[in-house]
Amino acid sequence: MRLSDFIVREAVIPSLTANTKEGVIREMVHSLLASGRIQSADVDEIVRAILKREMLGSTAIARGVAIPHAKHASIKRLIGTIGIHANGVGFDSKDGSPVHVIVMIVSPEDRPGDHLRALDSVSRALRNEQFVTRIREGGTVEAINQLIDSPESLG
Repeated sequence: MRLSDFIVREAVIPSLTANTKEGVIREMVHSLLASGRIQSADVDEIVRAILKREMLGSTAIARGVAIPHAKHASIKRLIGTIGIHANGVGFDSKDGSPVHVIVMIVSPEDRPGDHLRALDSVSRALRNEQFVTRIREGGTVEAINQLIDSPESLG
């Protein structure tokens, strides 16, 4: 599975403005709403599902990267988005570092295999430091979308 298989291109946020973990998660869910991939009635429930998952343990995986994710009944097809935070935001990471690159995944409840494959795909891609740097410095939706299509996105 490639990032391009589930990242919603029009939901990519090259400059997140929220300054808290919850705020960033909410901002990213709203970008999925604006792209037409989720319904407004489901926004708060999806945010709660992602925050509930965060309470089990931070999805920050070091080097300024986090992969918040959840499953939700309203989702019919695996979707995701990428957000970049220039200054970094606290994400309760084990190394204490602020998070700059956030890749959010929301999947159907009845497709656990897709959810796991997406997490694996994202974590492999984000292990590539050069890819993370290029995503972080992307600057525009178009530049980030080009990186999603690049061979580097395969990890």
